[in-house]
Amino acid sequence: MKSKIEVCSPVCYSDQIELADKEASQTDQNLALQIKNWRQWRRKTLIKNRIAITSHHRKLWQKAMLFRLHNFLSQIEPGVIGFYWPFKGEIDCRALVTELLKTGWQAALPAVNEVASPLEFRQWTPDTSLISGVWKIPVPELRRIVTPTVLLIPLVGFDNDRYRLGYGGGYYDRTIASMQPRPITIGIGFEQARLTTIYPQNHDIAMDVIVTGASTERQ
Repeated sequence: MKSKIEVCSPVCYSDQIELADKEASQTDQNLALQIKNWRQWRRKTLIKNRIAITSHHRKLWQKAMLFRLHNFLSQIEPGVIGFYWPFKGEIDCRALVTELLKTGWQAALPAVNEVASPLEFRQWTPDTSLISGVWKIPVPELRRIVTPTVLLIPLVGFDNDRYRLGYGGGYYDRTIASMQPRPITIGIGFEQARLTTIYPQNHDIAMDVIVTGASTERQ
């Protein structure tokens, strides 16, 4: 007696494919959620550790980083350097930027002009009048907008592929993606913020250069 072979209809195959797609989609969503939660947890831990750095080590590591940064910038033709006002234990670049102004550079600080939009950069000098911006970070009062040729970007964390873990707002990623021509992007941070990976997402943009007190890494 011949065995009976059941042949699945096209509708049956369609149902199986749809089920497999749903299962794959659910797996992707679960993985994305795990990565999101991990990044949030890692971000909080890294900021806490950065704030807790002793004054002795902070001074020592910051001096080493600024020395490396100065050496790198000395190889670049002076232009407009976008930097940041130090926040939550970030490395303070203000003294270095002030010195750069004496050698033909212009400087600018970022400002949030509209939520979830690219940052704008307002010209800065040590005499610039400042007001409190988002998160109470000082920004220039006058909107003298300039376009940076070099961006100093604070690192909460970073990995060996030069991807940056920031505060989660996406401001720098949106800003870099919108800028033409793209500036030289330099991530600034402490070596202890190095991670194996930040699990970069589609919106994450790798830095051109990462500078810590221990190394200068570039493309």
